[in-house]
Amino acid sequence: MSVYDTRFFIEHYYSKDNEMLKRTTNALRTDSNKVISAIVIHEVYELTMEKEGREQAELRTRLLEKDFKVISVDAQIAKISAKLRYKYKIPMADSIIAATAKSLKMACVTDDQHLTQMKEIKTKWI
Repeated sequence: MSVYDTRFFIEHYYSKDNEMLKRTTNALRTDSNKVISAIVIHEVYELTMEKEGREQAELRTRLLEKDFKVISVDAQIAKISAKLRYKYKIPMADSIIAATAKSLKMACVTDDQHLTQMKEIKTKWI
């Protein structure tokens, strides 16, 4: 049970390291309760559209919506996000993903320094 950060998908889709791809693929196969914030849909769509085009972005994000539980930003997550963003001076997307993990009491799969520095959430990497 984990909340996946956009960094995980950057590695999964774009890493040239075969060992990294094996680890990301294994994580996706073995984690039965995979969660992402809706902001991850935004970031993956934007990055994929930039690198591979709109059609691939549509396909990829549809698959994410099918394979992951997508958590929308509600008032509770928004408030937690604002507090984290203020405290750590981090980008809004990172604070929303962290707030999602905190509100669900789940670890966040990331190697993003913005999130790994936070004391309020647990992080892990593959």
